[in-house]
Amino acid sequence: MQIKRQMAMVFNLDKCIGCQTCTVACKNVWTNREGAEYMFWNNVESKPGIGYPKEWENQDLYRGGWVRKEGAEAPKLRNASRFWEMINLFFNPVMPQMEAYYGKGPFTFTYEDLHSNESTTRSQPVARPKSMITGEEDIPLEYGVNWEDNGAGVTEDGTGGLDYNFKDMSPEERQAFLSYQKVFMFYLPRICNHCMNPGCVAACPSGAAYKREEDGVVLIDQHRCRAWRYCITSCPYKKVYFNWRTGKMEKCILCYPRIETGQPPACFHSCVGRIRYMGPLLYDMDRVPAAANVPDLELVQAQRDVILDPNDPQVIEEARKSGIGEPWLEACRRSPVYKMVKEWRIALPLHSEFRTMPSLFYVPPESPVQTTGNGHGNIRMAGKDDGKQHLPNLEEFRVPIKYLARLLAAGNEQEVKTALTRLLAMRAYRRSMRVYGQSNLEVLKQAGLTEKQAIEMHRLLALAHYHERFVVPTAHREATANAPYIERGFAGYDEMAPGAQPRRRQWFHGAKQEVGS
Repeated sequence: MQIKRQMAMVFNLDKCIGCQTCTVACKNVWTNREGAEYMFWNNVESKPGIGYPKEWENQDLYRGGWVRKEGAEAPKLRNASRFWEMINLFFNPVMPQMEAYYGKGPFTFTYEDLHSNESTTRSQPVARPKSMITGEEDIPLEYGVNWEDNGAGVTEDGTGGLDYNFKDMSPEERQAFLSYQKVFMFYLPRICNHCMNPGCVAACPSGAAYKREEDGVVLIDQHRCRAWRYCITSCPYKKVYFNWRTGKMEKCILCYPRIETGQPPACFHSCVGRIRYMGPLLYDMDRVPAAANVPDLELVQAQRDVILDPNDPQVIEEARKSGIGEPWLEACRRSPVYKMVKEWRIALPLHSEFRTMPSLFYVPPESPVQTTGNGHGNIRMAGKDDGKQHLPNLEEFRVPIKYLARLLAAGNEQEVKTALTRLLAMRAYRRSMRVYGQSNLEVLKQAGLTEKQAIEMHRLLALAHYHERFVVPTAHREATANAPYIERGFAGYDEMAPGAQPRRRQWFHGAKQEVGS
């Protein structure tokens, strides 16, 4: 058992209002500079849609993530073998071009025209689009980070027809859902997932991309980066960017300077809807390769099995042997992420079929459901006046279960149904308490929840204070013998998955030392 620490996150999609406050906070702090105009380490997409960059979910197009290798102990990179990457080191065509992000490039407007004395008096002055890279004016506006905001242009003939998450539906089903823009829509906030099995780290030829030992944050060493851009290709979420001014790769750093002082990242702190949760997890790195190589329908449960119980005496003993201190162990026991992902099973990883084992999980959205009480606090679908007490039929949700399953559970509909059923059961239980003054425990039993779990779930999802939503242990480097040198963990370049005894570059006293076979 090789226990590692991981700062993990949960986004509650049922509460996201798409206000983009998180996007603005991140942009102002990290990418508001030359060379990073098109970078959005945090962005909020409207679903259905193809997102930012275009069709980032389509790995037949971009070849990101890992693929299952039958009979092997670990998956392999989808992009190419080590040999193929080396002979094509100076030519990497499999990555999104600027057109996929911004058409002709990121743009601003000629606001000076609105105040210029040269403006004609015969017509209203207009600010024309202007390239932020070349300075060219009157460029065509073809795409952008919020191009599909609130369902704009998402139709069968527009961008909606290319949405990867309709993969499991027939053309007729897809057309029905896209014929009317208001059939369903929800927001999907995205940042780097800081995966347990990161493709960007494994594919980096120079070993610049690495995963920190102390908290699992994935970073790119700007001194070692040579901009081979294989990290862009191998990241299935396309959250690595090339800075055209510095010639280096950049990505979300999870605001690690804030985390080291016990504060959540800027996008978490600024979230208006309070949809974001952060807390540490303990996981067994030795089990990651096998867990990432199981069939698609087993991936969600396999990732849950990798996450360790912080209350288990054996896990605590092994964690202490690995140098994990009491502040971290205590934080893991209070972690809201552990409860929602492992204990309650209401949070799911984004596109687990990419096999990177992301550390960012999502609570699936509950569709707008018209409900009525039946006198006992049970929730019933309106119109189902058959005298029976039951939860709403999930198949009648406006957001299709198939769509959510492809987005959040590698096509496993049962995982999505379990999460939604438990969320609805918690609502029914609370309704029975507040409206009718009596506890309806039967609805919890049907969903596999206890009363204590329902109370804690309601507290965390609806009423939690700042310190309950963000459980961030500080580093306490002063108590660590090799404090200045523990940051750098495993790094590319290797064809095997992390944890399967690859060659891992580590840093000690400024010198590189090869670890492994």
